[in-house]
Amino acid sequence: MRLFRAWLATILIVLIVYTAAVAMRRGVNLFPVFFGDIAALDWPGQFNLDFTFMLTLSALWTAWRGGFSAASLGLAALALIGGSLFLSIYLLIESARCGGDPVALLIGRERAARRA
Repeated sequence: MRLFRAWLATILIVLIVYTAAVAMRRGVNLFPVFFGDIAALDWPGQFNLDFTFMLTLSALWTAWRGGFSAASLGLAALALIGGSLFLSIYLLIESARCGGDPVALLIGRERAARRA
């Protein structure tokens, strides 16, 4: 679990630095570029579409893990928009809450407790 948490921290730091550099250089007008690439039917668009599906899977898992509660639906919205920046923070926090139990991390503490 320590290596996993170190990897999450690395993702978080690299993404913050990279995102700040891009925002300073290009501004924060991401969506027209992102969806414009998809509309162009080229490789950058294919990557963006694939990434969008990964974001939806991340959001769906986040909502499911939280039992589709109001809080988990809010977190799912953050997962959809925040991507790995959100997910790295979420998993760092939840891995600490789960005491390093990978099953509890994946399926939620309540579900993991019921399985025990």
